[in-house]
Amino acid sequence: MLCNVARCARMASPYFSQNITVVTRRTEKALSCTTAAPLLSRRRDAGGISSVAVKVEEEETRVSEQTPSLSATDCSQDRLHVATAQPKLEADSLSLSSRGRRQRQIKVEYDEGLLPAKTEHWQPPDWKKQLGHIREMRRSRDAPVDNMGAEKCYDADAPANVRRFQVLVSLMLSSQTKDQVTSAAMQKLKAHGCTAEKLLSTDDEMLGKLIYPVGFWRSKVKFLKMTAAMLVKDYGGDIPDSVEALVRLPGVGPKMAHLAMDIAWNQVSGIGVDTHVHRISNRLGWLMKRTKNPEATRKALQEWLPRDLWSEINWLLVGFGQQVCLPTNPLCSLCLNQHVCPSAHQSSPPKRLKASSVPSSRRAKEESGQETDVNEARIKEEPQTVNQTTMKRKLRSKINH
Repeated sequence: MLCNVARCARMASPYFSQNITVVTRRTEKALSCTTAAPLLSRRRDAGGISSVAVKVEEEETRVSEQTPSLSATDCSQDRLHVATAQPKLEADSLSLSSRGRRQRQIKVEYDEGLLPAKTEHWQPPDWKKQLGHIREMRRSRDAPVDNMGAEKCYDADAPANVRRFQVLVSLMLSSQTKDQVTSAAMQKLKAHGCTAEKLLSTDDEMLGKLIYPVGFWRSKVKFLKMTAAMLVKDYGGDIPDSVEALVRLPGVGPKMAHLAMDIAWNQVSGIGVDTHVHRISNRLGWLMKRTKNPEATRKALQEWLPRDLWSEINWLLVGFGQQVCLPTNPLCSLCLNQHVCPSAHQSSPPKRLKASSVPSSRRAKEESGQETDVNEARIKEEPQTVNQTTMKRKLRSKINH
């Protein structure tokens, strides 16, 4: 009984009536769960409420009566439904978000390049043994390249820039030319005055006579004049100190540029590959695939050959190709690499023309004693046979000693 009296007194207080007013303005549904009429009568009995508040509460009561009232059980069920719906919504949102995350999963791919890859550089199986044998056969250094190569053609007493220019000139003349012919042409040029300024002032006819009979001497006269003009204009008569600038000069290729860097500037920038180095590298199996030109051979050799051998390999193989590993009829029987060379004893002598294949007009000329192409070929082969016999004797004596 006392509890009911205390409850009524508390509900009749002005503070409680103001709270109810605020609550009813916020949610009409909460007011429908309580009885509005007794509450209004109690507030009127309390007498401490203004007429405006009473009018507002009466209006709210009228509106609440028009809506279907809810019982206490319905209110409790609604509260339970709201209480249970909130975790369910949260669970659904979590499941949706997790499903979205699963759908948007980023596939992680590991870059194999970051992992330490096992790189094994290809090398010929017997290249060290083959190189040792070549060094043994080249021990005396008596090949034409040793005495008449580009390292021996410049004037040792000339200034440094003149020496470098003469090295470049000798390399330009050596293309498609034997070292003996190149050396003779350089001797005449040095006597005439082998500087960039001197060659630029020399007329083409005179310059042609000085370098004749080097291979393609007419083209080389033009290249020498154009190169001398560029060097005088851009480098003061000296030569460039980089491969990129050297190959821009007329008549200068990669082989000449790398050799000029090695001989003139004492810098190893690459392997100088000529026809001898190109031929021997393919014969020895020093390339993964057979190459068709010296430039491809240079790139293939530089992929595996140690850099400290780049300067030596040119004169070593050039001399070896001039004495033993000849372009035609190589002296495989005298070569120390005959048992480790994949191309040993495979080169056959050049085929001679058969009598039946010679036209009747040629046979008539042969019978009449006139010279024919066949006879000229035989005459040209005789000095080569004599030279090969001399080389064989030298090699036998060298190996025996």
